[in-house]
Amino acid sequence: MKKTIAIVAGGDSSEWAVSLRSAAGLNSFIDSEKYTKYIVTIVGKTWQVELADDRKIPIDKNDFSFMLDGKKILFDFAYITIHGTPGENGILQGYFRLLGIPFSCCDVLAAALTFDKFPCNQYLKSFGINVANAIWLHRADKIDVSRIVATIGLPCFIKPCDGGSSFGVTKVKETNQILPAIEKAFAEGSEVMIEALMVGTEVTCGMYRTKTKEVVFPITEVVTNNEFFDYDAKYNGQVQEITPARIPATWATEVQTVTRKIYTALNAKGIIRVDYIIEKSGKVNLLEVNTTPGMTATSFIPQQVRAAGLQMKDVINDIIENEIVQ
Repeated sequence: MKKTIAIVAGGDSSEWAVSLRSAAGLNSFIDSEKYTKYIVTIVGKTWQVELADDRKIPIDKNDFSFMLDGKKILFDFAYITIHGTPGENGILQGYFRLLGIPFSCCDVLAAALTFDKFPCNQYLKSFGINVANAIWLHRADKIDVSRIVATIGLPCFIKPCDGGSSFGVTKVKETNQILPAIEKAFAEGSEVMIEALMVGTEVTCGMYRTKTKEVVFPITEVVTNNEFFDYDAKYNGQVQEITPARIPATWATEVQTVTRKIYTALNAKGIIRVDYIIEKSGKVNLLEVNTTPGMTATSFIPQQVRAAGLQMKDVINDIIENEIVQ
């Protein structure tokens, strides 16, 4: 009998549109012969199944079920592809834990930690991972521009700690840009990180583990003429994404080694993607960890899967079967 899969998308952040694209990608990747698939969107208090015939049916939050033509449908597995709250920060993971529904990505602690960039980077720093010098701001903090410049220097990046897809991110070059950039970041998140500029080659590396295997994907090099890898570069084609990356083999080996180390330190689950800056010396610096990476046909992970000579259908099947009790 086929297992029933919920592809959970939407969310309450500016990334909801990106999430819906990932849901469409996953819907095409998940094997229809093995699984019955439904896209479930969560936006605020509106939880609903979106059927192919354009019907939208409410989800019963008591058990994450819905009624279809008089029959109650329960889910055997949830593939979470919400990029932002509540699917990337541990909230939805906790809900599914309470219901006993297995899911695709990191558990509550790892999800909450990786969603908040400053604490995550400081935690990983304790495992010997290289991170940029940074300042952590909360809304109630008094902002001292001169201290920021003295501590971090210019140019620097000002970004929400708890956001993604480069929403609210500014590359700041002048002192008078700092306060507007902080306000822009606070409009997207509850905490802000001011991070020193790291110069070098930007790359990203995905991986996953199951009970029986470990797969580290080929590395993607990110090249853009924009000031940084912003929203337009990510989603509007203003970038070159080169897989495998044009970097020395020793650099590639180091990036994959660090990615494994991060996966272990976080006790991660499912597919993660880690972004880095590699300096000219070969020093690998962490940018951030993504525990629900994009899953459109052109996203990094599908690119890396193809470069590895694998099929997305098989990779996603690994993720599902690793969690479902047969």
